[in-house]
Amino acid sequence: MREIDIQDYARRLFDAHGEKALAEAAQKARAHEEKHEREEARTWRHIEAAIKLLQGPHAS
Repeated sequence: MREIDIQDYARRLFDAHGEKALAEAAQKARAHEEKHEREEARTWRHIEAAIKLLQGPHAS
């Protein structure tokens, strides 16, 4: 998956699910990791990282 597509997908997932989008991406990555589907897991970890960037810094 191209970087632009990952960013777009992360944005759409975040817009649709809000804060739950991060957990959803992490769960999908873990599921693929458990099945030894490395490429899919890597894509979902990349989406997870993009969602973290969308959330911005956390206020302390």
